[in-house]
Amino acid sequence: MACTNCASDKVTATNDPHWRRVLWIALAVNAAMFVGEMIAGVAGGSRALQADALDFLGDAANYAISLGVASMALAWRARAALLKGGTILLFGLAVLVSTVWSALHGAVPHAEVMGVVGFAALIANVCVAALLYRYRTGDANMRSVWICSRNDAIGNLAVMLAALGVFGTGSAWPDLVVAAIMAGLGLWGGSQIIGQARAELRSERVLTPARAQHG
Repeated sequence: MACTNCASDKVTATNDPHWRRVLWIALAVNAAMFVGEMIAGVAGGSRALQADALDFLGDAANYAISLGVASMALAWRARAALLKGGTILLFGLAVLVSTVWSALHGAVPHAEVMGVVGFAALIANVCVAALLYRYRTGDANMRSVWICSRNDAIGNLAVMLAALGVFGTGSAWPDLVVAAIMAGLGLWGGSQIIGQARAELRSERVLTPARAQHG
């Protein structure tokens, strides 16, 4: 019997050519920003910039995963979202550990570098977020992409505020506080994605026997 509900049989948000183009753009932007921001973060001694650069790397990998499963069934997209949610949680934990280490051993970062690079990253993320906005209420896989982009834009604003704080106080603490906030965003966003993905997997298991009976 021919499948009339397969993802490959019709154009949906998950295999929409526009969606795939947006993901390719987001992947390219995040990969480029990872390289640039990591170099600037190391040179400027900013833990917040380095944390944001790692976030760009994680997002680039997540976009690549999303491209790989975009036209697959809901169960596979939900499994990919579980992987991405777990990755984001690990990122948040890694940033927390890095922030604690820096609080004990780090030096004062260069505020000027933080401000300039943070602004460039903000522009990049706002553009990507604008492209992804229409897909913010999709399945867990699509929502995870939106959450990554949204968190990045918020993080960039925080980096710029940290730059002002470092400049005004001559202390590393504004940089460390922002890094901790970004870690919290990662933990929160990863938990959201995992929760929705698990719910979708449960619903798919319930629906699969019903489909078999009517097949």
